[in-house]
Amino acid sequence: MAGGQERILKGRIRSMQATKKITRAMELIAGSRIVKAQQRVHAAVPYSERITEVVKDLAAAAGSSDSPLLKGRPEIKNTCYVIIAADRGLCGGYNAGVQRAAEGEIKADVLAGKGYEIISVGRKAESYFKFRDYMLGRTFAGFSDKPSYEDAKQIGQHVVGLFTSGHVDKVELVYTRFITAGSQEVVLRPLVPLSEDTVRGGDGKAGSDDGTGSDYEFEPDPTTILDTLLPRYVEARVYAALLNAAASEHAFRQRAMKSATDNAEDLIKNLSITMNRARQATITTEIMEIVGGAEALGSDKAGNDRVIDFDLPDGFGERFTGAASMPASTLQGAASATATIEAGALAADALDEGIDGIGPVIERKLHEAGITSFRQIANWTDSDVERIGSQLNFKGRIEREDWIGQAKAAHLAKYGEQL
Repeated sequence: MAGGQERILKGRIRSMQATKKITRAMELIAGSRIVKAQQRVHAAVPYSERITEVVKDLAAAAGSSDSPLLKGRPEIKNTCYVIIAADRGLCGGYNAGVQRAAEGEIKADVLAGKGYEIISVGRKAESYFKFRDYMLGRTFAGFSDKPSYEDAKQIGQHVVGLFTSGHVDKVELVYTRFITAGSQEVVLRPLVPLSEDTVRGGDGKAGSDDGTGSDYEFEPDPTTILDTLLPRYVEARVYAALLNAAASEHAFRQRAMKSATDNAEDLIKNLSITMNRARQATITTEIMEIVGGAEALGSDKAGNDRVIDFDLPDGFGERFTGAASMPASTLQGAASATATIEAGALAADALDEGIDGIGPVIERKLHEAGITSFRQIANWTDSDVERIGSQLNFKGRIEREDWIGQAKAAHLAKYGEQL
C-alpha cells in the first residue's frame, strides 16, 4: 500500500512542478506586458486631454449646437452598456468584477421597467452574458490585451449609430480603470450623450470675466467643426477605456499567476513531506519483515522441543517429540532400524533446510496443507504437483527447482532409505 501511495505522490509532485513552471512563465510575461500597457496609457493621455480642450473651446464658441451627441433624451427607455472584459481567463477576479458591476446595473433597469442592450468587448463577457440569456447586441473580441485605435473606432461608430438612430437613449462604459500596478477599480462612465460639464467652460468664449481669456477664429464655423469632432471624441474615450482595461488585465493576471506559483510551491512542499513519510513507512515495514523472518528461521532451527501430533495407522497413534526420536515402548517388538524408517515417514522434517526453494513462509503453508515430511514430497504425482503449485501461487516452481528429487535425496541422507 505504501509503495503505491508513494508512486501516486510522485506523480502529483511532477504535475505540480510542471504547473508551477507554466504559472511562473505567465507571471513574468504579464509583468513585462504591464510596463508596455502602462506606457500606452500614458502616451494616450495628451491626445485625450487635447481633444477635450478643443471640444470645450468649440462648444463655448458655438454657444449651442444641434448635434445629437450633445442632446440628452427627456426619458431614458433603453440603455446600451459597453462592457470591456478580457478574451482569456487566468486573470483572477478581473472579468468577474466587470461582469458583476454591469449585471447589477442591468438588473436595476429591468426592475425599473427599462430596456437595455449589451455591447461586449472580449470573449469572456460575450460567453458570460450569452450563457445567461441577456440581450446581447454586437460583440467585439480578439484584442483585449493589445487594443488599437481602429478597434476603438469600430466600437465608437457602432454606439454612436445606435444613439443617433434612437435605438438607445444612453450609452455607458463599464471597464476597469488602471491606477497603479497594484491598484485597479471597476468604473461605470457615461459615454453618450456627452455631459455639459465636458463641453462647457472652454477658452473659446469671447473673453472671460478677468479679461485673460483668448478669442479664436474657426474656419469653417464652430458648429460644423464640433459636429465633426464629437464622434472622434467618443472614439478617443473608448480608446482610453480599452487601454486602461488592457493594463488592468495584465496586472490582474500577474497577481493571479504569482499566487498560483506560490500555492504550487506550498503544495509541492506538503506532498514531499507526505511522500517522505510514506517512504519511511515502507522502509520500516521491510525492516520488520526481515527481522520477523530471521526470528522465524531461528525458532525453526531450534525446534527440537516442538511437540507434533500425527494420526498414525495400525496402532501408531502416539505422541512424537522431535523430528526422528521415538520411545522404545511405542513400537514394542519392532526392530530399531524399521522403527527409524517408519518414524522418518511419519515425523516432521525440516523442509526449509533439506530443499532449496522452501523457506519459512512456504514451509508454513505446506504444514497447513498437511505436508510435513520429505517422503510426502518425494511421492507426489503430477496432479499433486499441479495442485500444490496452485495453492502456493508458484506454478512451475516445483518442477523448476526439482523439489521431488531434492526430497528423495534429503530422505535418503536422513533415514538411509531410497525412495
